[in-house]
Amino acid sequence: MRDLSGRTAVVTGAASGIGLAVARALGAEGMRLALADVEDAALERACAELAAEGFEVLGVRTDVAKLADVEHLAARTLERFGAVHVVHNNAGVVLAGRIAEYSIEDWEWVLGVDLWGVIHGVKVFLPLIERAGEGHIVNTASSAGLYSQSGIAPYNVAKFGVVALTETLARELARGGLPIGASVLCPGAVSTRIVESDRNREGGPPASAAHREFKQQAAGLVDGGGLPPEQVAALVVEAIEDGRFWILPHPKWIDVLRERVEGMAAGGKLTSGFGG
Repeated sequence: MRDLSGRTAVVTGAASGIGLAVARALGAEGMRLALADVEDAALERACAELAAEGFEVLGVRTDVAKLADVEHLAARTLERFGAVHVVHNNAGVVLAGRIAEYSIEDWEWVLGVDLWGVIHGVKVFLPLIERAGEGHIVNTASSAGLYSQSGIAPYNVAKFGVVALTETLARELARGGLPIGASVLCPGAVSTRIVESDRNREGGPPASAAHREFKQQAAGLVDGGGLPPEQVAALVVEAIEDGRFWILPHPKWIDVLRERVEGMAAGGKLTSGFGG
């Protein structure tokens, strides 16, 4: 999708991190922006920032785990801008712990946002993009959607699901012949606040000791230890314009994936990767 100017983009998880950076990058390409996030104050600040930079912005408080919220986001976007061309299903959370210690509520919270949020986004917005006649869907997975790491089982499961969903979507779109593309974003460490995502868990129990330790270990990502979100956003825009499926901001993960496949070929060996 080469010409983005004058088109409309919807970005979830857009109040900070990758979502905000992608919204800003798409706005710089001339797109009108519908920003969604579950965190009201942060969403309001993000919209004010982008509006002050001259972008046309709509903010809609959205819990992507709730289909009704995503449907409301779509309705507000159509009411304001009349069409939808690009959707980035980006909202995400993470919760660390041992598989034996997760509650069902833990699983439901992570899968609700990280997997069902993407399912809802595709379900609601794909017909609108088809109606517009052209467009692109980007779904945020993770390196954890390509190679499971210990200590974050619900996140791994959700992100593998996002990769599978997006691969299937891309194949179906290609078979349908419409000028609509799909990309899956699989970053490693990025300087965002995802390790603090439990701050937005409504009515949930306090984070476990394992998650508190995880947050401390990952604190450097918030302070610049990961890839800048702006660098990831530039790759997302390139993928939309070039019709590229895989968005892999951290090339070192290619070597880990090669090791994974080699382990399969060598009699089913489980390899260690970066995360153990």
